[in-house]
Parts: sequence; structure tokens; C-alpha cells
Amino acid sequence: MSTQELSKRGAVWLDALTYSAPLQAGYPPSVRVADARLGDHPARFIAVVPDPDNPFPRARGGEVGLVEGWEVARAVREVVDADSKREEKRAIVAVIDVASQAYGRREEAYGIHQALAAAADAYASARLAGHPVIGLIVGRAMSGAFLAHGYQANRLIALADPKVMVHAMGKESAARVTLRSVADLEAFTAHVPPMAYDIDNYASLGLLWKLLSVTNADAPTRADQTTVEKALQVAFDDIRNDPSRGLESRLGSEHRAASATVRRKLREQWR
Repeated sequence: MSTQELSKRGAVWLDALTYSAPLQAGYPPSVRVADARLGDHPARFIAVVPDPDNPFPRARGGEVGLVEGWEVARAVREVVDADSKREEKRAIVAVIDVASQAYGRREEAYGIHQALAAAADAYASARLAGHPVIGLIVGRAMSGAFLAHGYQANRLIALADPKVMVHAMGKESAARVTLRSVADLEAFTAHVPPMAYDIDNYASLGLLWKLLSVTNADAPTRADQTTVEKALQVAFDDIRNDPSRGLESRLGSEHRAASATVRRKLREQWR
């Protein structure tokens, strides 16, 4: 992947939503952290972005690798620790455009599973500690990278845009695993929402809180910025008014009926 092909959406939207607030020092180029306001409330915004000079080649295209996993975890834990004795917990906004976890022998050898688990655990811990955690999907939300960066949010918001995709793996990889061509895979996913890549099918699964229409997802206009800011503020208020800190709100779709039933049965048997 050439530098020109690397997605800039994570960096662009973080900069827009924080009004170009200075980035927190001490983080690698692939992890951007900025403290700004979300309406009248303080918030921390976090994005993983491409770094063509990343010392780990597998993490140069916006993937979440060893360094990215640990650094995202640190960015979240800093807020949790700093606010541990405060009644009002800061919001955490994960700006999501991540290509994948960084596949590679070095990554596997040095424990990428631990790095990504640390990031996921940090977000979940923040949510359970009372921090409003919001995931904003502006581009790709793929594979273990999405699980590590954003999936644990109280509320997930996505842009209604053709380049916004959510899936467990890329199309080429999925085609190899299922012994299909990419064309066959695309035809198949048109009829099976959980296998599809487009954000509309993902929204039908009940996992999104809001799907937002913008005019330019690559270079947001002032109106686009306002649309997203308002949605983030409403999500913040909705989380604050919700006594649950879990993810039960994602089980309301008809496509999640079986998941809801299994959870209910497990609770009954546990008791």
C-alpha cells in the first residue's frame, strides 16, 4: 500500500472534532490523543492512524499492532486513573478508521493478543467505571483492530458512507478462507447481513446507535462537523441517563433475537 492510499480519515476527524487541539505528547505517530471539549464537558479523543515509517511494517497502513494496542490502552487508562476520585467522569471518544490488527510473525511472537486485549480491557474498564465511551466509525472498522479500538463503547455511531466498512476480515482474506472469489463473496453477502461489509447491513444487526449522513466523509464540511458533534453530545447525554453500563442496548434488533434468547437462558441457568 502506497502512502497516497493510506486513509487519513481518523486524523482528519479527530482534528475537526477537537478544533485542532494539541496532541498529547509521548505517543507514537500512529496513535493520536487529544483532550478537548464535547459540548460543555471535557473529553479525550483517540485515533489510530497510518504511519508509513512505523518500525513494524505490518502496522504502517492504519493497522493496530503491538505498539498501538499498548498505547491506546495507556491513553484510556490515564483518563480512568486521573478521574478515579471525581464524581463526573470524562468522556472518551474513539475515532475509528482501522484496517486490521497487524498480522506478522514478530507481532505474534511478541504477544499482539496481549496488546490488543489490553486496549479492549481499558475501554471496557472505562465504561464500567462510569466514563461515557463513544465509538465513532469514520472509515474501516476491521477485525481485531475494531475489537481493540472502539467496540467496547457504550454507543457506536457511524458515518453513512461507502468507504465505511465493518467486518471480521478483509474481502480478499474472507474469499480465501471460504474458497470463493471476491465477486462470489460480494454476491453472497448481499443476502446475508452478518457477512456483509457495508455499514447499512451492519446497522441492521442492531449494533449501531446512530447512522449519520454527511456530505464529505474525507474532508468534512462545517455542517458535517456540526452533525457529528451534535450526535456525540446526544450520545453523551443518553449514556449519562442510562443506569446500565453494559452493552445490552445492542440486542434490540430482530437479527439479534437469538443472541438475546441465549443470554436470557444463560442468566436463568446461572441463577
